[in-house]
Amino acid sequence: MEHKGKIHIIDDEPIIHEVLGELLTSEGYAVVNSANGEEALEKHPSQTFDLILLDLLMPGMDGIEVLKLLKKRDPRSVIIIITAYASVESAISAMKIGAFDYVQKPFKHDELLLTVKRAIEHKNLQEENLKLKDELKRKYSFENIIGKSKVMQNVFETIKASAPTRSTILIQGESGTGKELVARAIHQNSDRASFPFIIVNSGSLPPDLLESHLFGHVKGAFTGAVSLKKGLFEAAEYGTIFFDEISTLNIETQSKLLRVMQEREFMRLGGTKTIRVDVRVVAATNSDLEVLIQERRFRQDLFYRLNVIKIELPSLRERKEDIPLLVKHFLDIYSQENNKEIEGVTPDVMEILISYDWPGNIRELENLIERAVVLTKTKLITRDNLPPFLLSAPDKGLALTLSNQDLNLKENLQTIQKKAILRALKQSNGIQKKAASLLGVKATTLNEMIKRLKIDVTEIV
Repeated sequence: MEHKGKIHIIDDEPIIHEVLGELLTSEGYAVVNSANGEEALEKHPSQTFDLILLDLLMPGMDGIEVLKLLKKRDPRSVIIIITAYASVESAISAMKIGAFDYVQKPFKHDELLLTVKRAIEHKNLQEENLKLKDELKRKYSFENIIGKSKVMQNVFETIKASAPTRSTILIQGESGTGKELVARAIHQNSDRASFPFIIVNSGSLPPDLLESHLFGHVKGAFTGAVSLKKGLFEAAEYGTIFFDEISTLNIETQSKLLRVMQEREFMRLGGTKTIRVDVRVVAATNSDLEVLIQERRFRQDLFYRLNVIKIELPSLRERKEDIPLLVKHFLDIYSQENNKEIEGVTPDVMEILISYDWPGNIRELENLIERAVVLTKTKLITRDNLPPFLLSAPDKGLALTLSNQDLNLKENLQTIQKKAILRALKQSNGIQKKAASLLGVKATTLNEMIKRLKIDVTEIV
């Protein structure tokens, strides 16, 4: 039978070993005894324990000294002090230097078992948190931002140099290029990694609700504000707050965000008390903020505050030499997830993948590989596993012939985007959610693009 945890009892009284040993083993714990500090310290390099019960008053090395040495060897050690009533003050001092709790002699069995249970749960939670942090660090390590192209190597250098700093970072790139992945990698490789990473989906909430979301509100600030609510800036204290699509913030909210970034303080909605915060801001956008400034839709002073370090993520069509690496990466992920052994893709499939322009960028490629892995019945991804639109001849409607008098980059890109959106809407019978999936973008992003490009959705008929 598997035990609930391994407990080390360090006490010079044999009767304590006997009583505690019988009580704890009857509850399913494994018990190891030591009669003094020296004996206990000899066991710790070779054995690990879920909990240590440590007597304060022992001959030779006392409990405080043993506690300090155990904590020095393993700061994560969970230690409960055993003390007599007269030594409670010393037990409290022991808690200040790392003890989890204390129990008094003579102890009541129920109270002791409850304290032991809480301590073991604390130890397990501690281990789970460490495991989660390790997984996050692996998932959002620089190695998971795939690319050997020169343009991506430049991106890596900027990320590595900026992650450990306190500087504000602006990530610019088309939808699906991995802006959130880069933001998380910056956070996980900074000294803020053990604190929260909070995502603000700037365009998903109306302005008044977004302000309450960001800064919180006091009771009675508006109809329905029945109690005080803390905002995301407070939730992100000492961590990172990531504004996804910051271009969608309205001017008034931009002004309040600028104040927080400049002064590191804000007031809750309806409140009068100033709240100071220590939060790093990372923002992302797929829009040209300088164009929005000219159109008076984005504050120039906020742009300068955000644009301390700029990371420009290239589209997938600008780094096609990275496609084979990305394909392998996603094949590994989804093969494992679906318990399949996929060895790769056939040469003609790779040729198709490299020749396609990927309007949805990396997100679209990832979705396609996941689909192919699920559908394939062999160890190789073949043409049969690709969606029909990839196998058809290039869409003449998306072709763009440029003359020497027609080289305006912004206008040409907008034309391509508009035609790609219309094509996706036609294929999805006008259902924007399905069209967004085809394009590899969020539904909210597609809706914003339709508005920005002034697309008449009736054109799909």
